[in-house]
Amino acid sequence: MAVSVSKDLTVQVMEDVNAVKLIDRQQALRAAVKRGEPKCLGVSQVMLGLMVMSYSIPLHFTVQTEVVNLGVPWWSGLTFITAGVVAIVLDKHCTMKILQVSLVATGASTLLAVVAVIIYSVDINRNLESPCAKVEHGSCSEEHYATMLSRGVKSSLLLFTLAQTAVSAVLGFLLFKERRSFGQYAYLNQDAPSSFSPLDLN
Repeated sequence: MAVSVSKDLTVQVMEDVNAVKLIDRQQALRAAVKRGEPKCLGVSQVMLGLMVMSYSIPLHFTVQTEVVNLGVPWWSGLTFITAGVVAIVLDKHCTMKILQVSLVATGASTLLAVVAVIIYSVDINRNLESPCAKVEHGSCSEEHYATMLSRGVKSSLLLFTLAQTAVSAVLGFLLFKERRSFGQYAYLNQDAPSSFSPLDLN
């Protein structure tokens, strides 16, 4: 807040230039974030996270492999959901702090999605489908069907995780770009210390 004193000792309170600039920049940040539509990308992340977790349930009833033992669908799904929720909150309450939290959550989501893709790929290549051993009535053994189901589910999870990697990378790029553009105005959020106190006037 700026104060001016005229010759007749009348005091006028004027608008603070920094406060006006901060408000303008916050509105510009909000508009820029809205253009990137973090809400849509956040909802996509939440939906992909829920799909990964729900589609992984049949894996617990088939052959136990590294994917199940490491709990990959669960921790990757929870990370996707968390990053999506933070992106949705960013759309409603657009501040630099929430933007930075969203950027960190999205970065973690992208990194863990890449790790999950690697684990899925290695697991699918290691655990091949068992050959069809004919049993009575000309059908294959249960082991053949179990490994076939396991590979099919893991292939679906791999596709969902690849989609999640793409969504997280795009959102992370957009958030990083906005943080870089408006990061220089973050210091305006802090209250500047007063240069004098009333005791100095005595």
